[in-house]
Amino acid sequence: MTTTPPRIVDLHEIEPNRRRGGDLRAMLTPTTVGATSGFMGVAIVQPGERIGEHYHPYSEEFVHVVCGALEVDLDGVAYPLAPDQGLMIPRNMRHRFRNVGRVEARMVFHLGPLAPRPELGHVDTEETEAAGAGGPASAVEARA
Repeated sequence: MTTTPPRIVDLHEIEPNRRRGGDLRAMLTPTTVGATSGFMGVAIVQPGERIGEHYHPYSEEFVHVVCGALEVDLDGVAYPLAPDQGLMIPRNMRHRFRNVGRVEARMVFHLGPLAPRPELGHVDTEETEAAGAGGPASAVEARA
């Protein structure tokens, strides 16, 4: 029997998270929908923007490119990502995303399983100027 009722979450209900570059919106999470196995969201990356390098010690990350031209660095090696392509990033693999095209890029991401505590789920390995924040992201952030 289901104990948590289904909930539809609109992208515009979620505040943009720009601390690591790009516009990250964690939409389906333990907080928003009561998820227990992982979380899902959308990354919106403008031309020339990047999402800073990081890794997840407890989670695999699954990515699906919806639109735009992205490049992903996986442990320092660059790979192109195009619309309708998917990628699975293993635990502890350093990764960063760059929009190398001329139009906005969007990708859907899912991470699972959840870390024991949110602040352990994401480790930044480089400082990133957050758009509009005027300062670098911290070494370890509480949110993914």
